[in-house]
Amino acid sequence: MLFAEAVRRLSLGERALDEKDYQLFDDCMRRTSRIVRYLMDILDRRQPISRNLRSIYSYLIFDISRVQAGRERSREEIGRIRHILSELGDGFAEAGKKTNDMHMVKQAEIRG
Repeated sequence: MLFAEAVRRLSLGERALDEKDYQLFDDCMRRTSRIVRYLMDILDRRQPISRNLRSIYSYLIFDISRVQAGRERSREEIGRIRHILSELGDGFAEAGKKTNDMHMVKQAEIRG
């Protein structure tokens, strides 16, 4: 859900940039960055993949800040950031489906 919201915010920001609504654009970029920062903060650092995800998230935060600072000069980056976040979201959704299929719930015994 967070990935979908980040993608939605990027799309809204892109439209705001087309309409030269820089206040809305800045708000969308700031919110997208906050979502990615949150995703980075909740990583379980004990998991090996967390290091790679942290690097990706750091890069995205950097790139979002470049887009926000450059506006039209970095406009084409919005689509690339959106694609990366969309792919990550799809990957997590697919992984969630696979782990839910494999998860076995143990029956609890009611005593007393």
